[in-house]
Amino acid sequence: MQLRRKRFDRPDEIRRVEKAHIELVELGELTIGRAIFEPGWRWSEHVKPIVGTESCQVHHLGNVVSGHLHIEMTDGASMDVMGGDAFEIPPGHDAWVIGDEPWISVDWAGRRLFAKSPKEISDRVFTTLVFTDLSGSTETLNRLGDTRWRLLLAEHNQAVRAEIERFGGREAKTTGDGFFVLFDRPARAVRGAAAIVDAATAHGLAARAGVHAGEVELEGEEVRGIAVHAAARILRVAQPGEVMVSTTVRDLLSGSGLELADRGEFELRGLDGRRGLAALVR
Repeated sequence: MQLRRKRFDRPDEIRRVEKAHIELVELGELTIGRAIFEPGWRWSEHVKPIVGTESCQVHHLGNVVSGHLHIEMTDGASMDVMGGDAFEIPPGHDAWVIGDEPWISVDWAGRRLFAKSPKEISDRVFTTLVFTDLSGSTETLNRLGDTRWRLLLAEHNQAVRAEIERFGGREAKTTGDGFFVLFDRPARAVRGAAAIVDAATAHGLAARAGVHAGEVELEGEEVRGIAVHAAARILRVAQPGEVMVSTTVRDLLSGSGLELADRGEFELRGLDGRRGLAALVR
């Protein structure tokens, strides 16, 4: 880790759409964006045709510099965010500017892939996939009760999303008490998976992760392919606290400085043959 400084008047990237632009700066593994949405901007009118999903599937976390934005969730919930507000906006929403003043925000989560088309991201890509879940969550729920469990899970999920953003991941979906995340580099994926496991530990929970690399198809909000099934099956083999990786990932990690311990071969349901797996040594 080192001291870093960037300026939005000299951004690493400017992403433009009608009535809006995003200025992006890279601080190591973190992308921070300054969003400027002009009066009349609306996600469903100006961004939906680009990304092809029914609602915005990006998780946003940031601070409003000025202006007024209205958010409508697909479940009917709504919120207004204005100058001076800090905000968190989950995936599954529409949003539009209210009034005659531009809405300006600084976001530390959610701008890396914002307003990028599937073609820009690529319909079929080679990626590293991470599945995580919590071990013993039913027992913890019974011990804490519904209210305390929901609060703890919300805090845990917020910490996990911060790690996903820090390591450059893309949240594909939540899986009850776990996450499915895509990373562009295997070393980032394994380090990100370890950070997610550590985030659970810090909240008194036990998590595990399964990591695989391969080609997937991106169809709107869906991620499809044999690699997805393989990563999910690897998760089931992992023990609480473990980050379990396929031999594909192990080979790609050569020279990364990450140490892995061989765990032998396993039958992964629905996949042909036995697959060699390894666990991250921590």
